[in-house]
Amino acid sequence: MSKLKFGLPKGSLQESTLQLLSKAGFNFSVSSRSYFPSVDDEELEGMLIRAQEIPRYVQDGVFDAGLTGHDWIVENDVDVVSVCDLIYSKQSMRKVKWVLAVHQDSPVQTVKDLEGKRIATEVVSITRAYLKKHGVNASVEFSWGATEVKTPDLVDAIVEVTETGSSLRANKLRIVDVVLESNTKLIANTASWNDPWKREKIENLAMLLQGAINAGSRVGLKMNLKKADLEKVIALIPALRKPTISQLSDQEWVAIETILEEKVVRAIIPQLKRAGAEGIIEYPLNKVIY
Repeated sequence: MSKLKFGLPKGSLQESTLQLLSKAGFNFSVSSRSYFPSVDDEELEGMLIRAQEIPRYVQDGVFDAGLTGHDWIVENDVDVVSVCDLIYSKQSMRKVKWVLAVHQDSPVQTVKDLEGKRIATEVVSITRAYLKKHGVNASVEFSWGATEVKTPDLVDAIVEVTETGSSLRANKLRIVDVVLESNTKLIANTASWNDPWKREKIENLAMLLQGAINAGSRVGLKMNLKKADLEKVIALIPALRKPTISQLSDQEWVAIETILEEKVVRAIIPQLKRAGAEGIIEYPLNKVIY
């Protein structure tokens, strides 16, 4: 049987990735002592490894495909196929940012003020490219961790990843500039992408993962109402396309089903009820495929 070797990010993205894969229909079971999770798809063979390393292993053909960050693709300068963007991170469904930050009491106001200074970061290549773009000569050193605590005593500035900025603020750091925006990507080995069976498997993965992300902020809503109230009820519904309308056994009544942003539900349900809708049901979604 053909198998697709798939690299999964271990660490900060692991839990959110496994949850997303589950919504997409791929249930991975992870043992605390194993880097090889089992999965309910005999055509997949997964391995957990740090996201930083996945681009290189995909490029080299150790994995046919993998999930990693745009930042690590840039940092490793690899030749891989970028199959699709997947906008999710550790805590939210948003992009992350690598930012240049200094201690809140630092005199540094712009990147130009770091001429001849020292910067600590995990993304050395990205930081050096950023400094070169701005014509700044500074020493960039690799940080093995706890980067936020290194300024001002050990270095003059850091380049660190953030979702909300809360960790930086908690460590009395001030953002000077955004170095790079990043998000998770599904990537593929070039040879694997040119293999018809593997490409179709990877494209199917991409479709289902994107569908799971699309469903993340949406819910399904269905209700019954009299035909006489149809026009005013439809006017209240911000549908994905147009709502589905079905005739009920009583010729005077219809059913409506639609998909909408979950954040509007609490406001719209009372309005729908007042407009004549009955039997209103809200239900979660696993996938929305455009």
